[in-house]
Amino acid sequence: MSIPSFTRLIRFVPKSDTSKICIGEPELGSIDVGRALRQHEEVAAILWSGTSVLAPGVKTEQRELVDRVLSPVASTQVVINLHAVRSSLLVLTVVPSMSNTQERLELNFHRYLLSFCSGLTRPCHSKPSDSLGDPWPAPVVLPAITKADGTGDYEAELAVIIGKACKNVTEAEAMDYVLGYTACNDVSSRASQFAQSQWCFSKGFDGSCPIGPTLVSKSLIPDPSKLRIRGLKNGDVMQDCQTDDLIFSIGKIVSFLSQGTTLPAGTVIITGTPAGVGTGRNPKVNLEEGEDFAVEIMPHIGTLVNAFEYEK
Repeated sequence: MSIPSFTRLIRFVPKSDTSKICIGEPELGSIDVGRALRQHEEVAAILWSGTSVLAPGVKTEQRELVDRVLSPVASTQVVINLHAVRSSLLVLTVVPSMSNTQERLELNFHRYLLSFCSGLTRPCHSKPSDSLGDPWPAPVVLPAITKADGTGDYEAELAVIIGKACKNVTEAEAMDYVLGYTACNDVSSRASQFAQSQWCFSKGFDGSCPIGPTLVSKSLIPDPSKLRIRGLKNGDVMQDCQTDDLIFSIGKIVSFLSQGTTLPAGTVIITGTPAGVGTGRNPKVNLEEGEDFAVEIMPHIGTLVNAFEYEK
């Protein structure tokens, strides 16, 4: 399987037919899709012939206006296979369209590590596919268990999507298997997280891992260590860091995850969050109903915006 050739893709519902899901390329190459939609601006896309970012087909001449954007990969595309069973026991984060778990690397930014637990090894954990969420206007629902303890938190992160199956790849080979990059907010419930030594439960709540909206290819981001990540809560900057602060490079992460395990196309690796999360602040900052949080990754990727509400 070869890696599809594109620059930027979105998965979206068109205004012309809200029963459809399309794959398309933003008409304006410089547009920040997530921010524009949140500001109620018109966003147009040129359709591709395929139905998945893993197999987008070819670019057409058809233009559609975006009604709402979805995560680049869909949890409904999940296929139960051997990898899916095994990866529930793995460490890290994968939000795949062809596997039913997610994998995530913790404590992968130098400054974040120093602010919490200097000297410790970096833990990893998996997520169920039901934790995958869409960008705004789809809400992120803070579950009752999170509302009860008041410890909902944000984590702005870079997500890496695998474009073809890989196993036992070297660090030098790893980037050949990367499809592209998008934004992620690994929404966390800190009381549940810190009450246990493993975080699969507390990091796996339904819809708690929104990603998107724009998937950007390696041709636009040949060096993922030259990106800037910001996390903004109701417009206020909470996190601000360059990806050259990552402890482990993207190639090293992909290589490590592939040892002894096949990472299928559609696997999404979430690479850790910078300093500035709410639980590390004094006083602490929590996510509450009615608030917005934006994960901005520049250049090219743009902004993932989410609004929050409590579970009813």
